[in-house]
Amino acid sequence: MEKNICRVLTCAFLLIIVFNLNSAAQTVTTKISGGWIKGIEEGPTLVFKGIPYAKAPVGPLRFMPPQPAAPWKDTLSCQKFGSMAAQGGAELKGSEDCLSLNVYTPTTDKNAKLPVLVWVHGGALTGGSGMGMNGHAFADDDSVVTVTINYRLGVFGFMYLGDVNNAYKTSANNGLLDLIMALKWIRQNIAALGGDASRVTVMGESAGAKLSSALLATPLAKGYYSQQVLESGGVQCIRDSVTTKGIRQRLMTELGVSKPADLLKISTEKLIAAQSKIANGAQGTNYWGPVSDGVVIDGDAYQAVRKLNNSKVRFIIGTNKFESKMFIAGDKRLNQPDSTVLYGWFGNNYRYVLDAYQTEAKKTSADSAALKVLTQYMYQMHSYRLANTLAQAGNHVWLYRFDYKRDGTGATHADELAYLWFNPRQNNFNDTEKQLAAQMHQNWVNFIKGKTPGEVSGKTWPHFVAGENSIVVFDAVSGPVQLSNVYNDKASPSACFVLK
Repeated sequence: MEKNICRVLTCAFLLIIVFNLNSAAQTVTTKISGGWIKGIEEGPTLVFKGIPYAKAPVGPLRFMPPQPAAPWKDTLSCQKFGSMAAQGGAELKGSEDCLSLNVYTPTTDKNAKLPVLVWVHGGALTGGSGMGMNGHAFADDDSVVTVTINYRLGVFGFMYLGDVNNAYKTSANNGLLDLIMALKWIRQNIAALGGDASRVTVMGESAGAKLSSALLATPLAKGYYSQQVLESGGVQCIRDSVTTKGIRQRLMTELGVSKPADLLKISTEKLIAAQSKIANGAQGTNYWGPVSDGVVIDGDAYQAVRKLNNSKVRFIIGTNKFESKMFIAGDKRLNQPDSTVLYGWFGNNYRYVLDAYQTEAKKTSADSAALKVLTQYMYQMHSYRLANTLAQAGNHVWLYRFDYKRDGTGATHADELAYLWFNPRQNNFNDTEKQLAAQMHQNWVNFIKGKTPGEVSGKTWPHFVAGENSIVVFDAVSGPVQLSNVYNDKASPSACFVLK
């Protein structure tokens, strides 16, 4: 019996040693501007998680623009994701100390000069985090250094406080400035992680696409990226100062305070809880976002884009067939919307949406009219406007629409993500879906690597030319399509949500 126990203990001891040796072999270190960092090997990819790209925006830095991260003396462990940005509802998730990023790279060879993909997560600019997408999708097999970032959300990322103190004059653009700070960090450090700072593609979906597009409207971001992929989002998130103050007043009323300065000292938990209440669920999708403050962004979004003229930047821009289906499922009132529900979603823009809906409802069923019109006013109209503006300025633009749904009902918001972040080793796709995912993923990889997106079902993905409306539709059978017309309500403002 004793001999058996000894054998068991000896085997267990040896297993512990082997496990520890394997664990040690799985770590990897490299030196960046702040000091040494330690990551971990995950299959063929080296992963560094929770790298601080800015100082914690707490204490005297609360509601302030991001500041460069301070250096550290000892090797920094970067094997766990950093805290997500403060978010949630009655129950707080995350923290104000959230400005970190994650890097998935095939190598730390400074001479590798691999293309870099920067993922900006979605979530209505009030939720989500960089850990929401798995960088292995592009790093493992495609030799793309993939960076996923956190940025400040909601009240901490986009609340205007410039009338409290001039030190807070850019507070309504903190989330955008966080993204720019992350891009500055990448410019300085990505070579030590195998990347090429001159080949940076910024890609975002929904709120992530909206925030990424705002880079086009500020000179502070110029030169930090060479390409953008904007999935279901454009500059419709950029608000005017009257609207942002109107949302702030709703927050103050909910909190029972009378002066904007009172907001500075309110706890994270109370601010997030109040933010959640005024948003009233999915309705608050457009309440938060960058602001034309005259400092970071000056003027109307499209005027700012034309003024900056990023004519050397390349773009993939697109939307999904029935974007609004997901939102209608979350707010049943949208099935047959009236002025009250549309005001909650679009502010004073409700009248444009209501007129279009009532006109469309005379041609088809009320539900179908809502699905079509809400998709146009939430996303499609704004994406095509931006594509036209960029194409007219001489940019290379490729436009797409994602239509596929297994049951044939048409894709809704965010349905394309599983196909673009396709992992052939981890999916439950059928053969048609695997083929579609491989096709889409490869087109995106080609673009990220600086090539033209490539072919779709044997046909070239055409450039988008303003007025010609050549796009690619991704479906069970994909291919180029020449749209006969693109909806554009010229009376509707560039911002999706307006309070003035």
